[in-house]
Amino acid sequence: MVVLAVQLILCALLVVPGAALLLLGWRGFRGQLPRNRYVGVRTPAAMRSEEAFELANRVAAPAILAGGAVAVLAGASMPMLASGFSVAMVAALGFVGAFVLMTVGGVMGTRAAEAMPAPAPAAGGCGGCSCACCGSMQQQ
Repeated sequence: MVVLAVQLILCALLVVPGAALLLLGWRGFRGQLPRNRYVGVRTPAAMRSEEAFELANRVAAPAILAGGAVAVLAGASMPMLASGFSVAMVAALGFVGAFVLMTVGGVMGTRAAEAMPAPAPAAGGCGGCSCACCGSMQQQ
């Protein structure tokens, strides 16, 4: 009875984040992931521009989709396992596999974003304001 309760908890702990990874990977692959501070590849190179963010998440998407699939499949198999050892092994493989694949995707996305040329700074000024008056103040 205790093993079944543990199996169901592990099932939920693998399937729900796995489904979130699948959604994240799918939206990144299709270029539908909006640039934000919460999900996706958010390294400094990826956050430089909208194009870098989209490229980083498109490159990371296959590995993130694979990580989500590993987690969902491991979680879905939990109720069918017979022994405590098999439950522990499949759960460990599901968590570690999803984490490793997610990390690999992030590294690949970061490398792709770093390979993009940096956006040109705004002409005339510091680029920190919309009036571009900083450049004229520095020349005086």
